[in-house]
Amino acid sequence: MNQKPKLWTKDFLIVSSANFFLFLTFYVLMVTLTIYTIDQFHASQAQAGLASSIFVLGAVLVRPVAGKKIDQVGRKKMLFGSLILFLLASIGYFMVNGLFLLLIDRLIHGFAFGLATTATGTIAADIIPNERRGEGTGYFAMSTNLAMAFGPFIGLLITQHFSYSIIFYAASVFAAFALVASLFMNVPEGEKGKVSSRKGFKISDYFEKSALPIAIFIGFAGFTYSSILSYLTSFAKEMNLMDAASFFFVVFAVFLLASRPFTGRMFDVKGENAVIYPALIFYAVGMVILSQSHHGITLLVAGAFIGVGYGTFQSSCQAISIKEAPSNRMGLATSTFFTMYDFGIGVGPFLLGFLIPFTGFKGLFIGMSIFSFILIGIYFLVHGKKASSRKKLQAEERMSA
Repeated sequence: MNQKPKLWTKDFLIVSSANFFLFLTFYVLMVTLTIYTIDQFHASQAQAGLASSIFVLGAVLVRPVAGKKIDQVGRKKMLFGSLILFLLASIGYFMVNGLFLLLIDRLIHGFAFGLATTATGTIAADIIPNERRGEGTGYFAMSTNLAMAFGPFIGLLITQHFSYSIIFYAASVFAAFALVASLFMNVPEGEKGKVSSRKGFKISDYFEKSALPIAIFIGFAGFTYSSILSYLTSFAKEMNLMDAASFFFVVFAVFLLASRPFTGRMFDVKGENAVIYPALIFYAVGMVILSQSHHGITLLVAGAFIGVGYGTFQSSCQAISIKEAPSNRMGLATSTFFTMYDFGIGVGPFLLGFLIPFTGFKGLFIGMSIFSFILIGIYFLVHGKKASSRKKLQAEERMSA
Protein backbone atom coordinates (compact mmCIF):
# COMPACT_ATOMS: atom_id res chain seq x y z
CA MET A 1 0.00 0.00 0.00
CA ASN A 2 1.45 3.34 -1.13
CA GLN A 3 1.68 5.93 1.61
CA LYS A 4 0.83 9.51 0.66
CA PRO A 5 3.77 11.94 0.88
CA LYS A 6 3.73 14.07 4.01
CA LEU A 7 2.08 17.48 3.73
CA TRP A 8 2.07 18.89 7.27
CA THR A 9 5.82 19.39 7.63
CA LYS A 10 7.48 21.99 9.85
CA ASP A 11 8.38 24.14 6.86
CA PHE A 12 4.84 24.00 5.43
CA LEU A 13 3.39 25.11 8.77
CA ILE A 14 5.92 27.96 9.07
CA VAL A 15 5.44 29.32 5.54
CA SER A 16 1.65 29.15 6.00
CA SER A 17 1.94 31.01 9.33
CA ALA A 18 4.17 33.72 7.81
CA ASN A 19 1.70 34.12 4.95
CA PHE A 20 -1.18 34.38 7.43
CA PHE A 21 0.48 37.22 9.37
CA LEU A 22 1.32 39.08 6.14
CA PHE A 23 -2.28 39.00 4.96
CA LEU A 24 -3.61 39.67 8.48
CA THR A 25 -1.63 42.93 8.49
CA PHE A 26 -2.96 43.77 5.02
CA TYR A 27 -6.64 43.24 5.94
CA VAL A 28 -6.42 44.95 9.35
CA LEU A 29 -5.13 48.07 7.60
CA MET A 30 -7.40 47.71 4.55
CA VAL A 31 -10.60 48.23 6.56
CA THR A 32 -9.24 50.99 8.82
CA LEU A 33 -6.98 53.24 6.70
CA THR A 34 -9.83 55.04 4.92
CA ILE A 35 -11.51 56.30 8.07
CA TYR A 36 -8.11 56.97 9.72
CA THR A 37 -7.04 59.16 6.78
CA ILE A 38 -10.26 61.17 6.90
CA ASP A 39 -10.15 61.64 10.68
CA GLN A 40 -6.43 62.38 11.04
CA PHE A 41 -5.69 64.41 7.90
CA HIS A 42 -9.18 65.72 7.00
CA ALA A 43 -8.81 64.02 3.61
CA SER A 44 -11.56 63.73 1.01
CA GLN A 45 -13.19 60.36 0.24
CA ALA A 46 -11.09 60.14 -2.93
CA GLN A 47 -7.83 60.82 -1.05
CA ALA A 48 -8.78 58.32 1.64
CA GLY A 49 -9.55 55.73 -1.01
CA LEU A 50 -6.14 56.35 -2.58
CA ALA A 51 -4.43 55.86 0.81
CA SER A 52 -6.11 52.46 1.04
CA SER A 53 -5.62 51.29 -2.56
CA ILE A 54 -2.06 52.57 -3.18
CA PHE A 55 -0.85 49.62 -1.07
CA VAL A 56 -2.38 47.23 -3.63
CA LEU A 57 -0.88 49.31 -6.46
CA GLY A 58 2.57 48.82 -4.93
CA ALA A 59 2.04 45.05 -4.76
CA VAL A 60 0.74 44.88 -8.36
CA LEU A 61 3.73 46.85 -9.70
CA VAL A 62 6.36 44.74 -7.95
CA ARG A 63 4.91 41.21 -8.40
CA PRO A 64 5.94 40.65 -12.04
CA VAL A 65 9.51 41.71 -11.21
CA ALA A 66 9.49 39.54 -8.08
CA GLY A 67 8.31 36.53 -10.08
CA LYS A 68 11.12 37.01 -12.60
CA LYS A 69 13.90 37.65 -10.08
CA ILE A 70 13.03 35.32 -7.19
CA ASP A 71 15.18 32.40 -8.32
CA GLN A 72 17.97 34.70 -9.55
CA VAL A 73 18.16 36.62 -6.27
CA GLY A 74 17.38 33.57 -4.13
CA ARG A 75 14.14 32.77 -2.36
CA LYS A 76 15.62 33.09 1.13
CA LYS A 77 17.11 36.54 0.38
CA MET A 78 13.88 37.81 -1.15
CA LEU A 79 11.77 36.44 1.70
CA PHE A 80 13.86 37.83 4.56
CA GLY A 81 14.65 41.12 2.83
CA SER A 82 10.98 41.78 2.04
CA LEU A 83 9.86 40.78 5.55
CA ILE A 84 12.33 43.22 7.11
CA LEU A 85 11.07 45.98 4.78
CA PHE A 86 7.47 44.99 5.60
CA LEU A 87 8.16 45.33 9.34
CA LEU A 88 9.90 48.70 8.90
CA ALA A 89 6.98 50.02 6.82
CA SER A 90 4.54 48.83 9.53
CA ILE A 91 6.51 50.75 12.16
CA GLY A 92 6.69 53.71 9.75
CA TYR A 93 3.01 54.57 10.33
CA PHE A 94 3.96 55.94 13.77
CA MET A 95 6.21 58.54 12.09
CA VAL A 96 3.68 59.70 9.50
CA ASN A 97 2.51 63.29 10.09
CA GLY A 98 0.88 64.14 6.77
CA LEU A 99 -1.04 62.66 3.85
CA PHE A 100 1.95 62.65 1.48
CA LEU A 101 4.12 60.66 3.91
CA LEU A 102 1.24 58.26 4.51
CA LEU A 103 0.96 57.59 0.76
CA ILE A 104 4.71 57.01 0.49
CA ASP A 105 4.71 54.57 3.42
CA ARG A 106 1.66 52.75 2.03
CA LEU A 107 3.37 52.37 -1.37
CA ILE A 108 6.56 50.99 0.22
CA HIS A 109 4.45 48.68 2.41
CA GLY A 110 2.72 47.42 -0.75
CA PHE A 111 6.07 46.77 -2.47
CA ALA A 112 7.23 44.72 0.52
CA PHE A 113 3.92 42.83 0.63
CA GLY A 114 4.13 41.96 -3.08
CA LEU A 115 7.70 40.66 -2.73
CA ALA A 116 7.01 38.72 0.49
CA THR A 117 3.79 37.02 -0.65
CA THR A 118 5.37 36.06 -3.99
CA ALA A 119 8.17 34.43 -1.98
CA THR A 120 5.83 32.60 0.44
CA GLY A 121 3.62 31.39 -2.42
CA THR A 122 6.60 30.10 -4.42
CA ILE A 123 8.18 28.40 -1.39
CA ALA A 124 4.87 26.74 -0.46
CA ALA A 125 4.40 25.49 -4.03
CA ASP A 126 7.83 23.86 -3.88
CA ILE A 127 7.21 22.28 -0.46
CA ILE A 128 3.82 20.76 -1.36
CA PRO A 129 4.11 17.22 -2.85
CA ASN A 130 2.79 16.96 -6.43
CA GLU A 131 0.41 14.14 -5.45
CA ARG A 132 -1.27 16.46 -2.94
CA ARG A 133 -1.11 19.68 -5.00
CA GLY A 134 -4.82 20.60 -4.72
CA GLU A 135 -5.11 19.64 -1.06
CA GLY A 136 -1.85 21.34 -0.08
CA THR A 137 -2.48 24.53 -2.02
CA GLY A 138 -5.96 24.64 -0.50
CA TYR A 139 -4.58 24.45 3.04
CA PHE A 140 -1.89 27.03 2.25
CA ALA A 141 -4.49 29.37 0.72
CA MET A 142 -6.52 28.93 3.89
CA SER A 143 -3.89 31.07 5.63
CA THR A 144 -4.99 33.88 3.30
CA ASN A 145 -8.68 33.06 3.74
CA LEU A 146 -8.42 33.12 7.55
CA ALA A 147 -6.62 36.46 7.44
CA MET A 148 -9.36 37.68 5.09
CA ALA A 149 -11.88 36.74 7.79
CA PHE A 150 -10.16 37.81 11.00
CA GLY A 151 -8.28 40.87 9.69
CA PRO A 152 -11.41 42.98 9.07
CA PHE A 153 -12.91 41.71 12.35
CA ILE A 154 -9.81 42.77 14.35
CA GLY A 155 -9.49 46.08 12.50
CA LEU A 156 -13.12 47.08 13.08
CA LEU A 157 -12.95 45.94 16.73
CA ILE A 158 -9.90 48.16 17.35
CA THR A 159 -11.47 51.23 15.70
CA GLN A 160 -14.62 50.82 17.82
CA HIS A 161 -12.86 50.47 21.18
CA PHE A 162 -9.28 51.80 20.93
CA SER A 163 -7.19 54.58 19.37
CA TYR A 164 -5.70 54.41 15.89
CA SER A 165 -2.21 53.87 17.29
CA ILE A 166 -3.32 50.39 18.47
CA ILE A 167 -3.96 49.47 14.82
CA PHE A 168 -0.35 50.26 13.98
CA TYR A 169 0.93 48.40 17.05
CA ALA A 170 -1.08 45.37 15.91
CA ALA A 171 0.26 45.67 12.34
CA SER A 172 3.85 45.89 13.62
CA VAL A 173 3.41 42.87 15.91
CA PHE A 174 1.90 40.76 13.10
CA ALA A 175 4.75 41.78 10.76
CA ALA A 176 7.29 40.82 13.44
CA PHE A 177 5.61 37.41 13.89
CA ALA A 178 5.94 36.76 10.13
CA LEU A 179 9.65 37.61 10.20
CA VAL A 180 10.47 35.62 13.34
CA ALA A 181 8.54 32.55 12.11
CA SER A 182 10.49 32.56 8.83
CA LEU A 183 13.83 32.43 10.66
CA PHE A 184 13.09 28.80 11.60
CA MET A 185 12.22 27.67 8.05
CA ASN A 186 14.40 25.76 5.60
CA VAL A 187 13.84 27.61 2.32
CA PRO A 188 14.17 25.41 -0.81
CA GLU A 189 15.97 27.24 -3.62
CA GLY A 190 14.78 27.05 -7.22
CA GLU A 191 16.71 26.35 -10.39
CA LYS A 192 18.86 29.37 -11.18
CA GLY A 193 19.44 30.52 -14.69
CA LYS A 194 16.32 28.92 -16.16
CA VAL A 195 14.33 32.17 -16.07
CA SER A 196 15.35 34.42 -18.94
CA SER A 197 17.86 37.12 -18.09
CA ARG A 198 18.07 38.62 -21.60
CA LYS A 199 18.11 42.35 -21.93
CA GLY A 200 15.08 44.18 -23.22
CA PHE A 201 11.43 43.89 -22.31
CA LYS A 202 9.73 40.57 -22.93
CA ILE A 203 6.28 39.75 -21.54
CA SER A 204 7.26 36.14 -20.84
CA ASP A 205 10.02 37.38 -18.49
CA TYR A 206 7.41 38.92 -16.18
CA PHE A 207 4.27 36.80 -16.67
CA GLU A 208 3.86 33.05 -16.94
CA LYS A 209 1.80 32.38 -20.08
CA SER A 210 0.28 29.12 -18.83
CA ALA A 211 -1.02 30.86 -15.65
CA LEU A 212 -2.52 33.90 -17.42
CA PRO A 213 -5.97 32.43 -18.33
CA ILE A 214 -6.82 31.35 -14.77
CA ALA A 215 -5.19 34.53 -13.40
CA ILE A 216 -7.45 36.69 -15.61
CA PHE A 217 -10.46 34.76 -14.29
CA ILE A 218 -9.43 35.31 -10.64
CA GLY A 219 -8.99 39.01 -11.43
CA PHE A 220 -12.67 39.20 -12.41
CA ALA A 221 -13.61 37.19 -9.31
CA GLY A 222 -11.53 39.52 -7.11
CA PHE A 223 -13.36 42.47 -8.67
CA THR A 224 -16.72 41.11 -7.46
CA TYR A 225 -15.33 40.21 -4.02
CA SER A 226 -13.91 43.73 -3.58
CA SER A 227 -17.51 44.94 -3.31
CA ILE A 228 -17.83 42.95 -0.06
CA LEU A 229 -14.50 44.11 1.34
CA SER A 230 -15.17 47.77 0.63
CA TYR A 231 -18.92 48.25 0.92
CA LEU A 232 -20.36 45.52 3.16
CA THR A 233 -20.10 47.77 6.24
CA SER A 234 -21.89 50.66 4.48
CA PHE A 235 -24.61 48.30 3.19
CA ALA A 236 -25.09 46.76 6.65
CA LYS A 237 -25.33 50.23 8.24
CA GLU A 238 -27.99 51.22 5.71
CA MET A 239 -29.96 48.03 6.47
CA ASN A 240 -29.44 48.24 10.28
CA LEU A 241 -27.46 44.99 10.27
CA MET A 242 -24.18 46.16 11.84
CA ASP A 243 -24.20 43.57 14.66
CA ALA A 244 -24.47 40.72 12.16
CA ALA A 245 -21.98 42.34 9.75
CA SER A 246 -19.21 42.27 12.34
CA PHE A 247 -19.50 38.44 12.39
CA PHE A 248 -19.90 38.02 8.60
CA PHE A 249 -16.21 37.23 8.08
CA VAL A 250 -16.09 34.92 11.12
CA VAL A 251 -18.92 32.80 9.64
CA PHE A 252 -17.07 32.98 6.31
CA ALA A 253 -13.98 31.46 7.96
CA VAL A 254 -15.82 28.79 9.98
CA PHE A 255 -17.63 27.35 6.94
CA LEU A 256 -14.51 27.58 4.78
CA LEU A 257 -12.55 25.65 7.43
CA ALA A 258 -15.27 23.01 7.65
CA SER A 259 -15.30 22.46 3.88
CA ARG A 260 -11.53 22.58 3.23
CA PRO A 261 -10.64 18.91 4.01
CA PHE A 262 -13.21 17.68 1.46
CA THR A 263 -12.69 20.21 -1.32
CA GLY A 264 -8.88 19.97 -1.38
CA ARG A 265 -8.94 16.17 -1.58
CA MET A 266 -11.67 16.25 -4.22
CA PHE A 267 -9.51 18.56 -6.37
CA ASP A 268 -6.72 15.93 -6.44
CA VAL A 269 -9.01 12.92 -6.95
CA LYS A 270 -11.84 14.23 -9.17
CA GLY A 271 -10.13 17.17 -10.87
CA GLU A 272 -10.56 20.93 -10.71
CA ASN A 273 -13.94 21.18 -12.47
CA ALA A 274 -15.60 18.94 -9.88
CA VAL A 275 -14.64 21.50 -7.25
CA ILE A 276 -14.74 24.86 -9.01
CA TYR A 277 -18.16 24.69 -10.70
CA PRO A 278 -20.04 23.90 -7.44
CA ALA A 279 -17.94 26.52 -5.60
CA LEU A 280 -18.86 29.17 -8.18
CA ILE A 281 -22.55 28.30 -7.78
CA PHE A 282 -22.23 28.55 -3.98
CA TYR A 283 -20.57 31.96 -4.35
CA ALA A 284 -23.19 33.29 -6.76
CA VAL A 285 -26.06 32.07 -4.55
CA GLY A 286 -24.35 33.67 -1.54
CA MET A 287 -24.12 37.00 -3.39
CA VAL A 288 -27.84 36.82 -4.23
CA ILE A 289 -28.69 36.13 -0.57
CA LEU A 290 -26.43 39.01 0.48
CA SER A 291 -28.12 41.44 -1.92
CA GLN A 292 -31.54 40.50 -0.50
CA SER A 293 -30.56 40.56 3.19
CA HIS A 294 -33.03 42.29 5.51
CA HIS A 295 -32.25 40.28 8.67
CA GLY A 296 -29.01 39.46 10.48
CA ILE A 297 -29.43 35.70 10.04
CA THR A 298 -29.78 36.14 6.26
CA LEU A 299 -26.53 38.10 6.15
CA LEU A 300 -24.73 35.35 8.07
CA VAL A 301 -26.17 32.64 5.77
CA ALA A 302 -24.75 34.66 2.87
CA GLY A 303 -21.37 34.66 4.66
CA ALA A 304 -21.48 30.86 4.92
CA PHE A 305 -22.24 30.39 1.19
CA ILE A 306 -19.64 32.96 0.12
CA GLY A 307 -17.01 31.48 2.47
CA VAL A 308 -17.39 27.97 1.03
CA GLY A 309 -17.69 29.23 -2.55
CA TYR A 310 -15.12 32.00 -2.80
CA GLY A 311 -12.58 30.42 -0.46
CA THR A 312 -12.73 27.14 -2.40
CA PHE A 313 -12.43 28.39 -5.96
CA GLN A 314 -9.80 31.00 -5.06
CA SER A 315 -7.41 28.38 -3.64
CA SER A 316 -8.27 25.90 -6.43
CA CYS A 317 -7.39 28.49 -9.06
CA GLN A 318 -4.08 29.13 -7.32
CA ALA A 319 -3.36 25.38 -7.48
CA ILE A 320 -4.19 25.39 -11.22
CA SER A 321 -1.82 28.30 -11.91
CA ILE A 322 1.04 26.36 -10.30
CA LYS A 323 0.09 22.98 -11.80
CA GLU A 324 0.00 24.37 -15.35
CA ALA A 325 3.44 26.03 -15.11
CA PRO A 326 6.88 24.43 -15.64
CA SER A 327 8.65 23.74 -12.32
CA ASN A 328 11.33 26.38 -12.95
CA ARG A 329 8.64 29.07 -13.48
CA MET A 330 6.55 28.49 -10.37
CA GLY A 331 7.65 31.88 -9.02
CA LEU A 332 6.40 33.60 -12.18
CA ALA A 333 3.14 31.60 -12.08
CA THR A 334 2.55 32.64 -8.46
CA SER A 335 3.26 36.32 -9.18
CA THR A 336 1.09 36.24 -12.33
CA PHE A 337 -1.83 34.80 -10.37
CA PHE A 338 -1.60 37.33 -7.54
CA THR A 339 -0.91 40.28 -9.84
CA MET A 340 -4.27 39.76 -11.53
CA TYR A 341 -5.99 38.98 -8.23
CA ASP A 342 -4.59 42.13 -6.59
CA PHE A 343 -5.55 44.18 -9.63
CA GLY A 344 -9.18 43.00 -9.39
CA ILE A 345 -9.30 43.63 -5.63
CA GLY A 346 -7.59 47.01 -6.02
CA VAL A 347 -9.45 48.50 -8.99
CA GLY A 348 -12.86 47.19 -7.88
CA PRO A 349 -13.63 49.69 -5.09
CA PHE A 350 -12.56 52.62 -7.29
CA LEU A 351 -14.76 51.65 -10.27
CA LEU A 352 -17.71 50.44 -8.19
CA GLY A 353 -17.64 53.70 -6.25
CA PHE A 354 -18.85 55.48 -9.40
CA LEU A 355 -21.91 53.17 -9.57
CA ILE A 356 -23.10 53.60 -5.99
CA PRO A 357 -24.68 57.08 -6.46
CA PHE A 358 -26.89 55.54 -9.17
CA THR A 359 -27.52 52.03 -7.78
CA GLY A 360 -27.23 52.39 -4.00
CA PHE A 361 -25.54 49.64 -1.98
CA LYS A 362 -28.39 47.17 -2.49
CA GLY A 363 -28.29 47.73 -6.25
CA LEU A 364 -24.53 47.31 -6.22
CA PHE A 365 -24.78 43.85 -4.64
CA ILE A 366 -27.60 42.84 -6.99
CA GLY A 367 -25.29 43.76 -9.87
CA MET A 368 -22.40 41.82 -8.34
CA SER A 369 -24.61 38.76 -7.83
CA ILE A 370 -25.48 38.81 -11.56
CA PHE A 371 -21.79 39.16 -12.42
CA SER A 372 -21.05 36.21 -10.11
CA PHE A 373 -23.15 33.93 -12.35
CA ILE A 374 -21.27 35.29 -15.39
CA LEU A 375 -18.05 34.11 -13.69
CA ILE A 376 -19.16 30.51 -14.34
CA GLY A 377 -19.09 31.18 -18.10
CA ILE A 378 -15.75 32.99 -17.88
CA TYR A 379 -14.20 30.02 -16.04
CA PHE A 380 -15.58 27.61 -18.67
CA LEU A 381 -13.95 29.64 -21.45
CA VAL A 382 -10.53 30.23 -19.85
CA HIS A 383 -9.97 26.79 -18.27
CA GLY A 384 -13.03 24.62 -17.59
CA LYS A 385 -13.49 23.48 -21.19
CA LYS A 386 -9.80 22.52 -21.51
CA ALA A 387 -9.81 20.69 -18.15
CA SER A 388 -12.92 18.72 -19.18
CA SER A 389 -11.36 17.69 -22.51
CA ARG A 390 -8.12 16.65 -20.81
CA LYS A 391 -9.97 14.52 -18.23
CA LYS A 392 -12.00 12.86 -20.99
CA LEU A 393 -8.81 12.06 -22.92
CA GLN A 394 -7.18 10.59 -19.80
CA ALA A 395 -10.25 8.39 -19.20
CA GLU A 396 -10.13 7.11 -22.80
CA GLU A 397 -6.40 6.34 -22.47
CA ARG A 398 -7.05 4.34 -19.27
CA MET A 399 -9.82 2.35 -20.97
CA SER A 400 -7.66 1.52 -23.99
CA ALA A 401 -4.62 0.56 -21.85
